[in-house]
Amino acid sequence: MVSYMELAEIRNQAEWMAKKLEEYKASLDLEAKMSRIEELENEMTYPDFWNDQESAQKVIDESNGLKTMVDKYKFLEDGHENIALTYELIKEEPDAEMQEELESELTELKGKFDEFELQILLNGEYDANNAILELHPGAGGTESQDWASMLLRMYQRFCDKQGWKVETMDYQPGDEAGVKSVTLRIQGHNAYGYLKAEKGIHRLVRISPFDSSGRRHTSFVSCDVMPEFDDNIDIEVRTEDLRVDTYRASGAGGQHINTTDSAVRITHVPTGVVVSCQQERSQIKNREAAMKMLKAKLYQREIEEQQKKLDEIRGEKSDIAWGSQIRSYVFHPYSMVKDHRTSYEVGNTSGVMDGDIMGFIDAYLRMMNM
Repeated sequence: MVSYMELAEIRNQAEWMAKKLEEYKASLDLEAKMSRIEELENEMTYPDFWNDQESAQKVIDESNGLKTMVDKYKFLEDGHENIALTYELIKEEPDAEMQEELESELTELKGKFDEFELQILLNGEYDANNAILELHPGAGGTESQDWASMLLRMYQRFCDKQGWKVETMDYQPGDEAGVKSVTLRIQGHNAYGYLKAEKGIHRLVRISPFDSSGRRHTSFVSCDVMPEFDDNIDIEVRTEDLRVDTYRASGAGGQHINTTDSAVRITHVPTGVVVSCQQERSQIKNREAAMKMLKAKLYQREIEEQQKKLDEIRGEKSDIAWGSQIRSYVFHPYSMVKDHRTSYEVGNTSGVMDGDIMGFIDAYLRMMNM
């Protein structure tokens, strides 16, 4: 016998989903998105579409991002319709097996609603952009450099799970193990929107594999994340303010990527901002890529300075400013990863190091949109 309370709960969940779908439809302006998709697809049919590959890729990325949003909404809409129909059938003619299947579908669909809502939270000006992510070990030599390599692997695994493309723009290997610094270019819709949650200091507590006495060590690595901008970014960089150095590129483990001084390091003298790129074999292409990173850093610097002044006027002090410790990864004497901004924590440290960090990102985005 199917209980009334169980059916009532299913009905409430279905009504909640119907209300959410209406909210999503209004806020997303789906008709405008579908119209834009048509425009972009029409643009892709032009004979000269691939003449400018970078511009063409932007059109494709925008189209794919919009299609993903529309398709996911339609998936939720279809799922809700199926649940509402099955609910009516069970109400008319109770069926314990059918209800069990419905409850399972309901739980799974609720998770999809949560995922979709997280995507909607990515409404910042640059959230849809590609991301540039940098890791820099703190003091501690091999210990912190090894920690940087562990975080590098974590982010690579996370990006793989999202289907994003990761390019290593610059890689400086550690003296004995790990990395001294690394810069990644992460291509994917909303890459910056998600990864901006990772900006700050990451702290590791563990028994060091490099300490013969088996003592516990604490290591720190700073993670910086910025959106990638196109060439239309409105910021002036004077040639006389730049110092450009070239050097021989090196890869993981110390192997040489090539035998010429093709890698480029650019220093913006007035601010001290430094960027490096060794991805391409061409020095010219590396310089172009480094200049784009420099403009992105300078632009972000301006935004952060403006925000800092506003906070001072309001008497506010940001808890997530650059340089603050955002997360602790404890491997000993117990296993736990805790985010200090949101208090979100998990005990599965191996899962986190394998790239399962969406829970932390979800908690951060929801906190910032409260």
